[in-house]
Amino acid sequence: MTKDLYRPPAPMPIGPVMALMRSLIAGDRDLLALIPKQAYHSTVAPLGYSRRKIILVNDPAAIRRVMIEEVENFPKSDLMVGSLSPLINDGLFLSAGATWSRQRAMVDPAFTHMRVNRAFDAMVGAVADIEARWDILSDEGKPLSLEREMSHLTADIITRTIFSQKLENSVAFEFFDAWASFQDSVATIDLKSLILGKAWAPMKQPPAAQKAARVIRSHLGQLVDQRMEPEAPKQADIVGDLIAARDPVTGTGFSREEIIDQVGVFFLAGHETTASALTWTFFILSQQPEMVQRLRDEVQNAAGSGEISFAVTKKLATARNVFRDCLRLYPPLGFIPRVSLYDTVIQGVPTPRGAMVMISPWIIHRHKEVWEAADRFNPDRFLPDREQAQPPGAYLPFGLGPRICIGAAFAMVEAVLIIARLIRRYEFETLDPQKVRPVSHLATRPATEIVMHVARRKGVHHEW
Repeated sequence: MTKDLYRPPAPMPIGPVMALMRSLIAGDRDLLALIPKQAYHSTVAPLGYSRRKIILVNDPAAIRRVMIEEVENFPKSDLMVGSLSPLINDGLFLSAGATWSRQRAMVDPAFTHMRVNRAFDAMVGAVADIEARWDILSDEGKPLSLEREMSHLTADIITRTIFSQKLENSVAFEFFDAWASFQDSVATIDLKSLILGKAWAPMKQPPAAQKAARVIRSHLGQLVDQRMEPEAPKQADIVGDLIAARDPVTGTGFSREEIIDQVGVFFLAGHETTASALTWTFFILSQQPEMVQRLRDEVQNAAGSGEISFAVTKKLATARNVFRDCLRLYPPLGFIPRVSLYDTVIQGVPTPRGAMVMISPWIIHRHKEVWEAADRFNPDRFLPDREQAQPPGAYLPFGLGPRICIGAAFAMVEAVLIIARLIRRYEFETLDPQKVRPVSHLATRPATEIVMHVARRKGVHHEW
């Protein structure tokens, strides 16, 4: 049975010395190529090829300890803070302690706009726009860049949710180019940082990463400035709530830069994680025609030829499980580095103060002792009777605990809607699928562009 399941692209695990040599020879920044074979079988293990102490945690109970039970003792590592701070400074995602508590209290009203029942119309509008664009590409027989299109779509959805306005095509693609440039150039959890880095050492970002971050923040800043004008109309949306937010103790509001920081957090939460996962989802589905037909049958049974409403998305269990297994195979963040604030022991492994505690969704999601057919695509593993077999802490595409991604529920409904609408409307064909492979820089992305043809299905009603 396992051999019949599809194995999506992933590096073949090899010995630790060979993995290190492969990355050094290739000059590769990709951490996926560095993972030793035993990591997919061990629970907690020190990584011995680094100047800084690194503890790789694969045990679900230990993961819960680090991310839930003792979250204040294991804050985000300097590597993660250093890599994202050019984009969001000390925004909610990176802040800690009293700063985080203050920001969370002020930002809390804005979270209501991430509730999917309120944001669903924005999702529907953005999907309709991408369908109009893809219809033209279909009619003209032109290919598309899958990651670029998914980034455009999710950026449009979150922009409509934050600012109550659609994202123009030219700006959407500038966002994608800047974000891709940022990921390609940012000094993050890469080979050099791990091997040569010192605990607590600040990271200086290269000029290309700083430039890309400035482009992204400039676009967000322009949208914020429009809403901060005295004559700007009042809108019930995320940026409106951020502008109106006040510190419950001092009564002061966010500065302009702080509003851009928090908008950046919402943008990251609602854009890149979903775009990355949807890219892998549609690639996998292009290789799995039987699963595509299952999805179409499910949509037909739930909605017929009618609209896919919010109520309908709740009935699309197969679409939801497809996305969940794609998130398992390609978690947006392949690695979550934390740092220990005190000398301790994790599952029998001494962990000194300042050690990096590395939690890897990529590894735990493919762990041979946790998941059956761990490297195979099998959405049925999330059927209710099977899902109960997974220990808490074994599935964390959006993180865990109080710092879990604020866009998790939003992303699940958004993805189900997008899968259902686009699968019902189009046929998909990936060009050169054998060349597709993942890399992990800031997010888990394709190493090269995934080029795809889409064709409108014949005999299918196209007006919803």
